[in-house]
Amino acid sequence: MFGGPFDESIIKRAIENDLVQIALHNLRDQGIGKHRVVDDYPHGGGAGMVLMAEPLFSTIEKIKGDSDVPVILLTPQGRLFNQKVAEELTSHDRFILICGHYEGIDERVREHLVTDEISIGDYVLTGGELAAMVIIDAVVRQLPGVLGSDESIKDDSHANGLLEYPQYTRPQSFRGWEVPPVLLSGNHAEIAKWRREQSILRTFQRRPDLLENADLSEEELAMNKTLREAKDANEK
Repeated sequence: MFGGPFDESIIKRAIENDLVQIALHNLRDQGIGKHRVVDDYPHGGGAGMVLMAEPLFSTIEKIKGDSDVPVILLTPQGRLFNQKVAEELTSHDRFILICGHYEGIDERVREHLVTDEISIGDYVLTGGELAAMVIIDAVVRQLPGVLGSDESIKDDSHANGLLEYPQYTRPQSFRGWEVPPVLLSGNHAEIAKWRREQSILRTFQRRPDLLENADLSEEELAMNKTLREAKDANEK
């Protein structure tokens, strides 16, 4: 499952350039008995299977050794993953992601091995592998040298609490639709101002909840207030 995403594009180049290392570990390598069992029926009955404590402890302890490494369980019960969490994870030299599966994991793993729990959204996936790919991709692109320009990160949607401004490229006119003149003006101060205003406007239109925690100037707060008042007036 991990082969496609990690063998292409930005992450592939990051690995080849020794900017990041990604190791995959199969729980069945530490499975119990000749069949390498890693799950069993839940005590007390119920549907599904539960990942056993022993293979998980054996696997994680083998990876960690004596080092103090964050152990993150990917689970719908975890804190919600966002750009801030992605940036937080870059502060660790290493971290371990446990891909939740089946009906869940033995609670003793959560209580005595896991140091953090993360969810990528309020929905249920077949397993945590897809969630791990999302988190790794979001974290790796924050690392210095991974993107062609480190400036790209600053303008990403959510990087500064706002959605990204509209982007245009050639041709200047396409089917009668023109590129905004300010972007062709060569006036970098006016371009920066326009982009900031467009970011606020787009965020207001599509994700107004983000503006509650965005770092806005007094002028931008006034702009946001004007947008809200205009919206309220139109809805009456």
